[in-house]
Amino acid sequence: MALAIASSAVCSPHLRVQASKPVPGNTRACSRPPSRLHATKGVSSVCQPLPPDRPLWFPGSLPPEWLDGSLPGDFGFDPLGLGSDPELLRWFAQAELMHSRWAMLAVAGILIPECLEKLGFIENFSWYDAGAQQYFTDPLTLFVVQMALMGWVEGRRWADYLNPGCVDIEPKFPNRKNPKPDVGYPGGLWFDFMMWGRGSPEPVMVLRTKEIKNGRLAMLAFVGFCFQAIYTKEGPLDNLMAHIADPGHCNIFSAFVSN
Repeated sequence: MALAIASSAVCSPHLRVQASKPVPGNTRACSRPPSRLHATKGVSSVCQPLPPDRPLWFPGSLPPEWLDGSLPGDFGFDPLGLGSDPELLRWFAQAELMHSRWAMLAVAGILIPECLEKLGFIENFSWYDAGAQQYFTDPLTLFVVQMALMGWVEGRRWADYLNPGCVDIEPKFPNRKNPKPDVGYPGGLWFDFMMWGRGSPEPVMVLRTKEIKNGRLAMLAFVGFCFQAIYTKEGPLDNLMAHIADPGHCNIFSAFVSN
């Protein structure tokens, strides 16, 4: 995807955001064309777009014109031009956001139970074989319930993507301002009860960029967990301990060396 393969938290320098007020003598801060706020790719109206001199995945490179810094985590990486179509870019951005959040949940769901097993709170945990375990009911019932619940949620998310704000469930209070419809970021009382996303546009862009960077790192981590489970038949913490004990032999290159 245009953004999913983009620079992760490891290779991206410190985020610099555009000042909310023009600085005297600084014409670059005012050079952003106003048409950005009305782009068809779904640019957020509550985020401050990054300036033209934003950090790029390769210093000194020229980002494509469709990656103008108005999307969180945009470091100008799209060598195949997959995001040149505005509608596709809008879809890619939402798909990456959802995959990032699922990957962060998956990584936490793998590491936390494995830590609990090391501490003796649970026994015989294996995330790779979790689907073969016996639970409180039969697999068919779990599958049907999951499909019904996730189908309802995903259906509402799809409707919100097509028509932003149409599935608003925010309670109405006379003295409380409701958040603006923003696809992928519902906010409000249910999803932003600490009101982190209701500040000025500049901090909101910083928070969303941090989220997408951590999500990209989680997607890479989950792929690594899968390869580790296939090759070593062990969990990530066991592999980490083995690597620390013998880094010369227990590393990624040992997977390509026959025993």
